Amino acid sequence: MTDNPGFFLTVIAFLLVIGPLVFVHELGHYLVGRWFGVHAETFSIGFGPEITAWHDRRGTRWRLAALPLGGYVKFAGDMNAASQTDSAWLELSAQERNRCFPAKPLYQRALIVAAGPLVNLLFAALILAGFATIYGENVTPPRIAEVVQGSAAAKAGLKVGDTVRAVDGQAVEAFPDLRRIVVGRPGETVDVEVVRGGAPLVLPLEIGTQVERDRFGNEFRYGALGVRSVEPVVRPVSLIEAPVVGMRRTGELIQMMAEGLVQIVTGRRPLSELGGPLKIAQISGEQAVLGPEALISLIALVSINLGFINLLPIPMLDGGHLFFYGIEAIQRRPVSPRLQEIAYRSGLALLLGMMLLVTLNDLASFGLWRGLSRLIG
Repeated sequence: MTDNPGFFLTVIAFLLVIGPLVFVHELGHYLVGRWFGVHAETFSIGFGPEITAWHDRRGTRWRLAALPLGGYVKFAGDMNAASQTDSAWLELSAQERNRCFPAKPLYQRALIVAAGPLVNLLFAALILAGFATIYGENVTPPRIAEVVQGSAAAKAGLKVGDTVRAVDGQAVEAFPDLRRIVVGRPGETVDVEVVRGGAPLVLPLEIGTQVERDRFGNEFRYGALGVRSVEPVVRPVSLIEAPVVGMRRTGELIQMMAEGLVQIVTGRRPLSELGGPLKIAQISGEQAVLGPEALISLIALVSINLGFINLLPIPMLDGGHLFFYGIEAIQRRPVSPRLQEIAYRSGLALLLGMMLLVTLNDLASFGLWRGLSRLIG
């Protein structure tokens, strides 16, 4: 018997997760653009048919659309929501041109574009800083108090009393670092650096694979060593130190996401692990059932994911624009409109293909294909 959040709660939870993050992302673009004197013509939350809209005293049209899977800020001088330059801005008066995005220096355009994903990362860091202040930081020493019989650690020769210093070159300062490093690497062979009896020792180890099912019936496959720590040590975190802890945890999660992406690209992890909006909606409902803390934790994780993905050098995403600005800075002139057009079309095709893939993955995880095969059979 599994818990089911129900359709209504799932939709509400999904909107509570996605809506604020899209707004925060676009607000980053908007505020930095406004700081540099760029006029924002449209600030949209969602795509597709317009639900409601209004104009502020600066002439910006704020709109709420039917598909809350993203948003955009259209600045003066932009041809469309993807921020492709409209050549018509050159025909405006000098005063009007000065309010257009393409008229701004390269560094200002780059900062405006980077502001969206960076604000997402800062927003997540703020949430994680809050958790650190409330619950403290786990600083349990990475000393092994128990080795599970038959586990990966036991097979590699790890022993009670060993202190783990690094895994594949990644430093281990506290016991939670072990889980962070190995959880996404089931079946991989790594070198574990330990201190035993005061002497350093390096042991090759094949990370074990653990499969668990949660209360909602979801199955998880993750890497595990099979070791347990001494009694947990939690130290309080002050308000002054909390932002540093929040930023550090955000950096650790970005590293995990980057490693996961590399593993998928290199074939070490299956494409089926990629999830999309439907999966996020499902998880949002489940976390809502678990309580506000779980839902807020998910918001932080999705915010980091949104910031990380948008910084990838893919045309149509913020990282794609930053990539072109990097080329412009090197060659001292903008990338040709023709090349940008080809890149944007390719980027759009890639994003649509990825959206189709993750949607198929989501439907597969819901058991749709198994149900259809039974129906056909």
